[in-house]
Amino acid sequence: MKWARILRLFKRNYRDPQRARLRGLQALIGYRFRDEDLLVQALSHRSYAYELDQPSLNSNERLEFLGDAVLNLAVAEYLYGRFKNYREGALTQMKSTMVSKRVLARRARELRLGEYLLLGEAEQASGGRERTSILGDAYEALIGAIYLDGGMRPVRKFLKRHLLYDIDDLLSDDELKNYKSALLELAQREGWGHPVYEVQREEGPDHRKVFTVEVRVKGKAYGVGQGRSKKRAEQMAAREALKRLEEEGMLVSEVGGA
Repeated sequence: MKWARILRLFKRNYRDPQRARLRGLQALIGYRFRDEDLLVQALSHRSYAYELDQPSLNSNERLEFLGDAVLNLAVAEYLYGRFKNYREGALTQMKSTMVSKRVLARRARELRLGEYLLLGEAEQASGGRERTSILGDAYEALIGAIYLDGGMRPVRKFLKRHLLYDIDDLLSDDELKNYKSALLELAQREGWGHPVYEVQREEGPDHRKVFTVEVRVKGKAYGVGQGRSKKRAEQMAAREALKRLEEEGMLVSEVGGA
């Protein structure tokens, strides 16, 4: 079966009102496809492709493969540029959280992506539209489709709008752990006195303010952190301080991992 015929089969599922729904999805994600067939392919699960007897050609798996690579690059680039004082280990930890299937599926649900998926009948009947793995894969495939259609610029714009907008909330206190307590215990044990936290900057509107906090140990600046709250920024600063102290041989790492 030729590729053009495969695409014609796809289009049977997205004619007239269905195609109008696709335009609605494009408005929601903030990107209009020049080649709308890429979007259709990104929404086509392999269970649907098997029903067309062309499982290797017309599912979203190839776009998922590409989208995974593009996503990792774009998120790494964003974290590298925003968190300038963070070491490689901390950046890797944050990226792992942001590109996890759990987070991607959450973002897919916010876009109601499951409503637009092309699924096989059995997959649909078993709740596939809400399955975390399917939604996460579709989100990656969507990124791959945007990349092929428009390049990295619209991918970056899409991710800032639909993935990275509340990065500090996603990097929850449980994931950050209690770095402030660990730093305080270390300082008291070593006789350094209490760490001192100071807000360096407050940026952004009141409803999306970003705080930058510096922590000083023994009178020396050891870490800088950012967050949507002072508490979160202090935790990030304490984590950076612990990493620096570890590099200087002043502690055995027990918190946060590198």
